[in-house]
Amino acid sequence: VMDFYYHPGSSGCRTVLMTAKALGVELNKKFVNLREREHLKPEFVKINPQHTIPTIVDNGFALWETRAIVIYLVEKYGKDDSLYPKDPQKQALVNQRLYFDMGTLYDAFSRYYYPIRDGKDASPEHFKNIENVFELLNTFLEGQDYFAGDHLTLADIAILSSVSTFEAVEFDISKYPNVVRWYKMAQEVTPGWDENLAGLESYRRGVAERKAQLNKN
Repeated sequence: VMDFYYHPGSSGCRTVLMTAKALGVELNKKFVNLREREHLKPEFVKINPQHTIPTIVDNGFALWETRAIVIYLVEKYGKDDSLYPKDPQKQALVNQRLYFDMGTLYDAFSRYYYPIRDGKDASPEHFKNIENVFELLNTFLEGQDYFAGDHLTLADIAILSSVSTFEAVEFDISKYPNVVRWYKMAQEVTPGWDENLAGLESYRRGVAERKAQLNKN
């Protein structure tokens, strides 16, 4: 069984959970309490010097970074290549979407929502950037049901984790009809969606507790 160091509120951790579910890979979940700074404990830093989650340890092999983990899981444990195609062009498209998810979509989330979470003022410029990014997602889905190819891939799972996090903070996706259509379908076809939902609840609670703490101070 593979050790999985995680926090359910983390978007990246939820991507790994859903991918593992799709592959039938069992994870030995090890909850990392970030508020208690458990990720900085020497025993965890020894496993992952960057002390980030998600992190897996598979028979002594340690790996972190969400997208590296999910590609590893598919390549090692996938019964076929449907989630991450071997064909160079199909795989390249999945890779592009994964990089987009990390470097553009989730980056837009963190730039706008993290400062708000920490009690700072909202930035209209960063909000406009989120809208632009969702316009791009809408364009990617023009005339197709999935983000890369004609079936569910890692691209959809990663973007599902991110889009659901935007929804958890009440970003209105209704202006992006292709995204709305895909989001509804993705929830139905992605294994582990229920765990993602539970993780979102954990995320919402964390945000609310942080807000209450800031108001107290």
